[in-house]
Amino acid sequence: MRMRGEESEEALMEAYVGGDAAAFRRLFERLAPSLHAFFRRSAGAATADDLLQATFLKVHGARGRWRPGERLRPWVFAIAANVRADWARRQGRAAEEELREEDLPAAADPGDPGADALSRERGDRVRAALGQLTEAQRVVLQLHRFEGLGFAEIGRALGISEGAAKLRAFRAYGELRAALADLVSEDGS
Repeated sequence: MRMRGEESEEALMEAYVGGDAAAFRRLFERLAPSLHAFFRRSAGAATADDLLQATFLKVHGARGRWRPGERLRPWVFAIAANVRADWARRQGRAAEEELREEDLPAAADPGDPGADALSRERGDRVRAALGQLTEAQRVVLQLHRFEGLGFAEIGRALGISEGAAKLRAFRAYGELRAALADLVSEDGS
């Protein structure tokens, strides 16, 4: 959420394209946390740093091709998705790398070992279910669920139609529901 008097990401990008180095620093501060989280969910914390740096190098190289008047986040996440896909190809697979224990969220009640174990087990199950999705489904799901992009924006970012983005998300959510049905019925939600 933008504070009153705070420049939009698009205004910062316009200033950066015009040569304002301070605008780039502010833009990096705004976008880096979301991009890092996007990479960390699929590649782990250590690799996320490298992918984040590679993304901003590509943003820098492509800054003249960004079209003022368009939303910036979908454009940047298109670059990030390509960086991530390139990384996955270099790994020789499109599956998610296992996340280390430090990447797991903390349990709701750290004093309850049963709740902690249950939380870890659920996290492992969710990661395994996400790992069963195709790379294309996983990227659409992450951009929609975690980055809040609409399907038209996702389609433009990935070079697919809005309908194709919706279909990938529909299939991904369906596969997750099927794989995690017992967890949903345990929670009652």
